Amino acid sequence: MKKWILISCLLITGFSLRAQEVNELLKQVRAKIEKVNDYVASGKMKTNVIFMKVPVASIKVFFKKPNKLKIKNESGISLIPKGSISISLNNVLTEDGYSVLDAGTAKIGSTEVRVIKLLPNDDNNEVVLSTLYIDPVKQLVMKSKTTTKDNGTYELEMSYGKYADYALPDKVIFSFNTKEYKLPKGVTFDYDDGSEKKQPDGKPKKGKVELTYSSYIINKGLEESAFNK
Repeated sequence: MKKWILISCLLITGFSLRAQEVNELLKQVRAKIEKVNDYVASGKMKTNVIFMKVPVASIKVFFKKPNKLKIKNESGISLIPKGSISISLNNVLTEDGYSVLDAGTAKIGSTEVRVIKLLPNDDNNEVVLSTLYIDPVKQLVMKSKTTTKDNGTYELEMSYGKYADYALPDKVIFSFNTKEYKLPKGVTFDYDDGSEKKQPDGKPKKGKVELTYSSYIINKGLEESAFNK
């Protein structure tokens, strides 16, 4: 009996320590993200979606705390893929309205990452589940997978360079199932709905939007009017 009590105590202690580690790691990631009050980023956007015929475009991305984000391309069309507000991860990591679950470890390339699942406490939240893949050494989110109620599941992959101290990526790849994707209001392209577009294995085709940034202007002050143009 004493043996089982000891084992139970050790298991509980182990789970408690892992929970503390996960919460501390999230705190470190959040600290980097919270350094950024606003930014204007310049770069290129490559859209690879079966129902959109969009050339590679020069873009500017405008961000302001807590979650204002606007992507404007060279033709003047503002394109914000549904869910892409999470590119900055601010709407997840600066809120406390979720439960944290330790999902162990995984590998992204040669980097071992911690896998953390976030479950919103509010049943009315559009997000059902977010899974974060975090580099524990650099305290950076390398990948996230988000399941929503109305817009399917999408993934973000991030790679970092000289702006890593601000948790701002050099490149973001936004992936989603084309059948579940909804165009933002007011945006029109030559497209079909992708409902019959499937891979050989029968699964819906993946769409991708790649954002490659060349520079950021950080914390210089951004007027509200930047999001109304």
